[in-house]
Amino acid sequence: MEALAIFIPALLWDLLLGEPPSPLHPVVWFGKLAGFFDSRYGRRGPLIDFLAGTLVAISVVTFAFFLSFLPAYVPSPLNYLLAVYLLKSSFALRSLHEHVSRTVTENLEEKRRAVSMIVSRDTSNLDWVHLNSAAIESLAENLNDSVVAPLFYFLLFGLPGAVVYRAVNTLDAMLGYRNERYEYFGKFSARLDDLLNFIPARLTVLLYVPLGGRRVIKYHRLARFKINSDKPIAAMSAVLGVMLEKPGVYTFPGREPDDEDIRRALRVYRLVVAEWIIAVALTIATGVFPCLSP
Repeated sequence: MEALAIFIPALLWDLLLGEPPSPLHPVVWFGKLAGFFDSRYGRRGPLIDFLAGTLVAISVVTFAFFLSFLPAYVPSPLNYLLAVYLLKSSFALRSLHEHVSRTVTENLEEKRRAVSMIVSRDTSNLDWVHLNSAAIESLAENLNDSVVAPLFYFLLFGLPGAVVYRAVNTLDAMLGYRNERYEYFGKFSARLDDLLNFIPARLTVLLYVPLGGRRVIKYHRLARFKINSDKPIAAMSAVLGVMLEKPGVYTFPGREPDDEDIRRALRVYRLVVAEWIIAVALTIATGVFPCLSP
């Protein structure tokens, strides 16, 4: 199937309709499958937990891999529609924008609830500054996870690349925590996600350079706290000129962010996404990757 004929309708679907219903969303299926194994496995020690978690990750990734090939076994035109559907399910432009937009409010409790929907940290005691920072951080990090990375792997490996990446990212979101329950059980998922995001996270930083110039490169050098996730956050901090901070984890310098800075971050998000969409379309059209026909 022609890659542009899949990519463009998937993009339009995302922009016009947003996410599929949860019961029909492949990402939800990946999460439920991982959650099924997680809830039924009693922790038994570091080595056994690591092996069990590795087996769970392999099982979910294998399911995603075979799911991505399903269009090849479905008659036309359903095969085409299914391919568009699966590709769209691997990225989320509109949904991310909508979730972060809801954090712009003058009501503290509403802001805390909205921010809690997009970050894993406890927001119940965060002040205005750190709530605003968390919203912008989430936007920057998920720009990589939900937009740049899945389409990067689509360019490299076609539909299987995008779908498998999204499965790995879902595994990391569910199991990749440094706590007693997931320290070993989720380690393989976390490390696999680190590996797959290594190039896309840095590619995301490059997409900020036309907006922030050398300041983006300077802030990138300050991003030494995480393997990948702090790189896009540093770039967003550089472009906006605001402090982005997760206490005890990382801090990037600047003035304290307010609601207007969240709006500015959303404008930056739209510009970076536009850059990436154009780059993806041109890459497909020029036939740089032989696995994709324009």
